Amino acid sequence: MQEATPAGGAPPGEAEPPGLAEQVPIIFDALEALGIAAVGAPEHEADDVIATLAERATMPVDVVTGDRDLFQLIDDARAVRVLYTGRGVAKLEIIDGAALLARYGVAPDQYADFATLRGDPSDGLPGVAGIGEKTAASLLRTFGTLEELLEAAARRDRRVLQVAGKLNAAHDYLTRAPAVVRTARNLALPPVDSTLPHAPPDVERLAELGVAWGIGNALVRATKALSG
Repeated sequence: MQEATPAGGAPPGEAEPPGLAEQVPIIFDALEALGIAAVGAPEHEADDVIATLAERATMPVDVVTGDRDLFQLIDDARAVRVLYTGRGVAKLEIIDGAALLARYGVAPDQYADFATLRGDPSDGLPGVAGIGEKTAASLLRTFGTLEELLEAAARRDRRVLQVAGKLNAAHDYLTRAPAVVRTARNLALPPVDSTLPHAPPDVERLAELGVAWGIGNALVRATKALSG
């Protein structure tokens, strides 16, 4: 199943890549011709749709993505893992709870707070000046959550004194960013038949789209993948 929002657009705080909005209708046309279901929710990113579907799943889930924000969905108890494509499909990485801990030093339910503190340019997150990956992970191991960390800074907890000034300087950012980073998991999604076909139901339309938009090779690969 392909999950996507019904319209293009970048998340708050991110610049929309040039041409993205124009490409979204083409993608939906191609999915329809291929017979691949698409589902979305107004005013929400595809991340939120994926998170909601993963939350409701009653079977193991593999989230295939190059977006590190979705590491927050990993749940070993429910067999939800990420197949990370950040280095390309040929170098696919399987990320579960143990792999995430080894990689960043945080648990899946801490990843959104970790990304907020450390920052992630690919998601438009500036992070907190002077707090890098190791410090962010260490702070979360000590305090558990960003909320608890900010409360500790406010009461001048001795364990956070060295970075309290940096946290206080970024207070507005730290209170707003989590709403963007954390995925919604309770969207009201329409029912959809997610069964993958063995062949495209509209071969003629697929050929037309391939010629019109110069995506013939991609559509041929998608067709082969369905038949395989």
